[in-house]
Amino acid sequence: MDEGMLDGKMAMAKFVNLISSEPDVAKLPLCIDSSNFETLEAGLKCTQGKCIVNSISLKEGEQDFVEKAKKIRRYGAAVIVMAFDEEGQATDIQRKVDICARSYRILVEKVGFNPQDVIFDPNILTIATGMEEHNEYGITYIEATRLIKATLPGCRVSGGVSNFSFSFRGKERVREAMHSVFLYHAIKAGMDMGIVNAGNLPVYSSIEAKLLQLCENLLWNKDPEGTEKLLIYAQEMGKSDKKAVVDDDWRGGDVEDRLEYALVRGIDKYVVDDTEEARADSTKYPRPLNIIEGPLMKGMGVVGDLFGSGKMFLPQVIKSARVMKKAVGYLIPYMEKEREENFRLTGIDDLKSAFTGTVVLATVKGDVHDIGKNIVGVVLGCNNYRVIDLGVMTPCQKILDTAVLEKADFVGLSGLITPSLDEMIHVAKEMERNRMNLPLLIGGATTSKTHTAVKIAPKYSGPTVHVLDASKSVVVCGSLLDPKKKNDFVEEVAEEYQEIREDHYDSLKDRIYVSIEFAREHRLKIDWNEVPPAVPPTFLGRKIFDDYDLSRIIPCIDWKPFFDVWQLRGKYPNRGYPNIFNDATVGVEAKRLFDEGQSMLSRIVSERSLSCRGVLGFWRANAVSDDIHVYDNANNHIETFFGLRQQAEKPANESYFCLSDFVAPKDSGKMDHIGLFAVSCFGVDELCKKFESYDDYNMIMVKALADRLAEAFAEELHTRVRKEFWGYSDDERLTAAEMHKIKYTGIRPAPGYPSQPDHTEKTTMWKLLNADDIGTQLTESLAMIPAASVSGLYFAHPKSTYFATGKLSKDQVVDYARRKGQDVETTEKWLLPVLAYDVN
Repeated sequence: MDEGMLDGKMAMAKFVNLISSEPDVAKLPLCIDSSNFETLEAGLKCTQGKCIVNSISLKEGEQDFVEKAKKIRRYGAAVIVMAFDEEGQATDIQRKVDICARSYRILVEKVGFNPQDVIFDPNILTIATGMEEHNEYGITYIEATRLIKATLPGCRVSGGVSNFSFSFRGKERVREAMHSVFLYHAIKAGMDMGIVNAGNLPVYSSIEAKLLQLCENLLWNKDPEGTEKLLIYAQEMGKSDKKAVVDDDWRGGDVEDRLEYALVRGIDKYVVDDTEEARADSTKYPRPLNIIEGPLMKGMGVVGDLFGSGKMFLPQVIKSARVMKKAVGYLIPYMEKEREENFRLTGIDDLKSAFTGTVVLATVKGDVHDIGKNIVGVVLGCNNYRVIDLGVMTPCQKILDTAVLEKADFVGLSGLITPSLDEMIHVAKEMERNRMNLPLLIGGATTSKTHTAVKIAPKYSGPTVHVLDASKSVVVCGSLLDPKKKNDFVEEVAEEYQEIREDHYDSLKDRIYVSIEFAREHRLKIDWNEVPPAVPPTFLGRKIFDDYDLSRIIPCIDWKPFFDVWQLRGKYPNRGYPNIFNDATVGVEAKRLFDEGQSMLSRIVSERSLSCRGVLGFWRANAVSDDIHVYDNANNHIETFFGLRQQAEKPANESYFCLSDFVAPKDSGKMDHIGLFAVSCFGVDELCKKFESYDDYNMIMVKALADRLAEAFAEELHTRVRKEFWGYSDDERLTAAEMHKIKYTGIRPAPGYPSQPDHTEKTTMWKLLNADDIGTQLTESLAMIPAASVSGLYFAHPKSTYFATGKLSKDQVVDYARRKGQDVETTEKWLLPVLAYDVN
């Protein structure tokens, strides 16, 4: 119950009460698991019979340990005790035993625990990490277990077994063998219980001899090269003896096989010649359309199957689409000629019958982000859907008119910024008003299944489905088109969304929010004499950066989101860059994609096809309650940034944050400062136009790289702000990786994001920065143009930190609207995703 979006206490109590009503579940003992003791206690209050609490430790000191242990004993539960103390986690044998012995004496002699209700977890840690000191972690656990069972009578020993094999994440057969070998020896030493997927444990004696020997050597640290040997074994597992074809032997097959091969492997070198060869065979293919319906769609069907089963990745699919587009592009003039002749003779246009279905895609009005929508379009196109992409900032009426004109089977809406959610609701209402019944597909980074179920689906009587990503779009569309599946699918989604709505409204009742007055009283309180404001910036006002040197920006790129765009996600420990290249599943494709991205980036730099411009500025500022007053050089109040404060109930010792907490209050007598910035990458649309007619892959690549350049430009400028323009961290020496992990002092939050979810605050930024001067503009929904843009505020105080306001109660929204001079209804519209109440 430790997921960041959960109200742990409420969720724990609700879940325990729920399962207690199921007879088959209620008779089983529970293990209540959370790192938050209040959440643990919420579970204990609802648990029937005796349960196990996971976990407590001496990490926060003996007094805290005793207080928690007394409560657990009062509830009649057993307890898991981690081998932590005030100095941290125990990693060697003696420290593990000493901490467990100390905990045992406190629990048994001081608190009065039955020794049989004490379960020690002496920390199963990961081996084979590449660090020599980790190689004996398996031995230390086993030997510590042996000593604990010998010296602490009555206690039990447990552990999280999966930790042991984390280094081989993704190699499940190797991991399962490691678990079996570890448990074989740990149980002999006295281990009583553990957390492990028991259904996938091989019998120790049945493990293949070579693998068994490698696992044994690794556990007992017998071979200095054991990690490398097991890694090689893991990489060889499942490999075919066949070698990859690196020549053109495949060209010897018939034309159908050659087209399929080219599509699956994304080879467009010969596709026009092969397509013409097929077209010339009028006996087999009397019409150009027959080639699309035959070998081309057969090949794309293979692509779709491979993608759906996880054996092919998005970059490969988009390359396949490029080949398909080239083949179809060659056939179009012949098809148009045939179509015109047929229409002249019969008056019938039968071209559309070649497609599985027609989908109209659009980024809604006010929003300019379309990478995800483009990818969905490519994937649907690969599966023989006719895709009509209306682009970005599409008015509602244009979406509806196009759907009717093109006799669409689906309408797909996309959006990135939160105001787009409101526009999607408007489109749904208009579709209902026009008595349309087309399935409405909802997607984009700002959307969610919950929002779709609660806010959009009730406004439209037709099928409304949230589509998580491109890989799900084909399944959803296929289910909605199949007469045998449609009714059941629509009914299933409707039932699921009804449950989501009920849970949502129940959660609004269950969550506890403090009043805005209480939250302000318990704000973050900084001693401004002890920790004064940062030094003044080196200048006041704004500074423009025109055609910024890309060679300074590129080293700041965070590549992980680049792979996310292409839906390439490694498994731990290979999630981030550059570790993703080591991932067993996606590593090879990720490296190929990265190399192609680097090649494109080099061309962009050498041809100067993209450029970056930015503006930043500094102003005097002071906090006045939840707001930040901005002053000119003569200390005249010229603008105000309005703030929102956290209201979801917190433990007694925690503060309720607002951005104004990080700026010196006016009544402190200390003048503080605030910074603003906006940066953009220009030239994207012009460069994409070179590719859009035939090359989706490179078009998406350009947009993905432009986004990375804009984010990296923001990172580069923030570094210069800290070290040069504001200069409050002039001795900072951080790597790019450390910057991406926010190891620096200060923050750069943006309006419309968790710390200040109100996009309208951008208008104040634009008044001060005059960001239009660099070409960066705001749409009516306050999205930035161009799409590859980043903006935000600079805070320098060492106590400043990123946070999420979470949901907001009505009292704060009313007060916020009053301060801004807005009516409450308008304010609620902009804050809709973060309201703790239903405006309807």
